Amino acid sequence: MGMSALQLYNTLTRRKQPFEPAKANTVRMYTCGPTVYDVVHVGNLRTFLFYDVLRRALQYKGFQMKHVMNITDVDDKTINGALQAGVPLPEYTAKYTEVFLADLEPMRVEPPEHLVRATEHIPQMVELTKTLLEKGHAYESGGSVYFNVASFPGYGKLSGKRPGTLSVSETHARIESDEYKDDVADFALWKAAKPDEPTWDSPWGPGRPGWFIECSVMAMTHLGETIDIHSGGTDLIFPHHENEIAQSEAATGKPFARFWVHPGFLLLNGQKISKSLGNIIVLKELLDDGHDPAAIRLALIATAHYRTQFNFTVESVKDAARGLGRIHDFMDRLEEALAAASADTEAAEESSLTAALAEAERNFDAAIDDDLNLPQALSHVFDLMRGANSAMADGTATRSELEQTRALMRKFDRIFAVFEHEKGTVDAEIEAKIRERDEARKERDFARADQIRDELASAGIVLEDGPTGTRWRRVGKRPGVI
Repeated sequence: MGMSALQLYNTLTRRKQPFEPAKANTVRMYTCGPTVYDVVHVGNLRTFLFYDVLRRALQYKGFQMKHVMNITDVDDKTINGALQAGVPLPEYTAKYTEVFLADLEPMRVEPPEHLVRATEHIPQMVELTKTLLEKGHAYESGGSVYFNVASFPGYGKLSGKRPGTLSVSETHARIESDEYKDDVADFALWKAAKPDEPTWDSPWGPGRPGWFIECSVMAMTHLGETIDIHSGGTDLIFPHHENEIAQSEAATGKPFARFWVHPGFLLLNGQKISKSLGNIIVLKELLDDGHDPAAIRLALIATAHYRTQFNFTVESVKDAARGLGRIHDFMDRLEEALAAASADTEAAEESSLTAALAEAERNFDAAIDDDLNLPQALSHVFDLMRGANSAMADGTATRSELEQTRALMRKFDRIFAVFEHEKGTVDAEIEAKIRERDEARKERDFARADQIRDELASAGIVLEDGPTGTRWRRVGKRPGVI
C-alpha cells in the first residue's frame, strides 16, 4: 500500500508523522475509556468524542478498524464509591457503565469493535505480573507486586519525566506513595487485599490489580504486543501512559504503541473542570436545558483543534447550533432543488459549482490529513454551501451538480455526523404551527397568522414564504415547546 497522506501528531516523537497501520489495512487502536464511578462530565465527553472523530477519520481514509476501549470497573475510585454506596462493586459499576453508554448515543459515537472490562481480564493481569517478576522488572513486598522503574531505561520517553528528576509535587501528587515500595517512582502491578475490598486469588495472596496494568493487558490481549494507536486524555500521559509503556515493553521487548494521540484539556467557563471548584457539568444538564445534542457534538469537536485547550461555554454551543442550523437549512434547500430539477437540466452546461465541488473536497481532505483539523475542514464545508447556494439561487446548477453536492456533504458527514437531521417532536410542532398559520391566512385572519410567525421567531425559527409554500429554518437557540 502507498503512503497515506494522513498525518497525526505523535506525543512519543513530539511531531506530526504520516500514519499507516503496521499490518495490512487494519488499524489496531486502543482508547482509554471511563472509570465508572460517576457520570462523565463535559471534559471527559470531549475526549470520547475525539476518539469517535479519530475513528471516523481513519475509516474516511479507507482503513478498517479494530478498536478496543476499556471500562475501568475496578480501581480505588470504583471500590470507594461502591463501599460508600453500600452495594457490591459489580452492581455499582454496572450502573455508571450504563449511564456512560447512554450518553454516547445522542452524541452519535460509533461503538468500538471491542468494549472490554478490566474485571474480565484479571487472570491475564496476573500472568503479565508473573512475567515481569521473572524478567527482573518487578518485586514482591507485603503481598503486593511493584514495577521497578529503575529497571527500565526508557522510562520517561513519552512524558519526558525521568524518575530521578521528578519534583516533590509530582512525586507525591502523581505517583502513589507506599511504605512497601523500594522507590517512590515504582508503581503497583498487584495490590494486596485490604478489608472490605473485592479480591482475586494470585500467587502473592488475595488482592487486585493496579490501575496501570489493566490497560496494558486489555490492549495486548485484543490487539497484540504492538498496537498502531493508543489514545487518551492529556492528563493520562503521566503517569498512566508512561507506566503502560514501561510494563508492556519490559515484558515483551517490543514497542507498545507506534502512535500516542492525546486530545487537550477542556476548560468550563474559563476554569479547570474540577469537583472541588463545583464547576462540573454533565450531558444530561445540557440536554435538559434544551440544547441540541448535535450542536453539543459540533461544539466539542470543531470549535477548536483537538490538541488545543478549549474553553467550553453555553455560548459556544449556541454558536454551534447556529452553524448547524445553516447546514440543516442548506440540506433541506438542496433536497427541494433536487426534487424540482427536471431531466432537462442534465443537458445544461456545468456551472461554477463544479469547480467549487472539486475545491471543497480537495481542501477538506487536506484539513483532515493535517492532524484532523476539523475547524478548518468545517470552514470548507461552508465554502461549498455558499457556492451551491449561489448556483441554486441563479438557477445555473445542473441536476448532476446538485447530486454531487449532496453526495459530497454526506461524505463529509462521515466524520462530523451532524449534517443529516431527522425531524423530531419539536420539528413536528413547528410544522403544525405553520399549517395553522396557512389556514389563518386562507381565512384572512392575518392577526393570528402574524402572531404565529412572532411565536416562532421568538423560538429562533424564521419563516420564508415562497411560490412553493412556506419554509422554515433555525437561526439561534434550539427551540423548546412552541
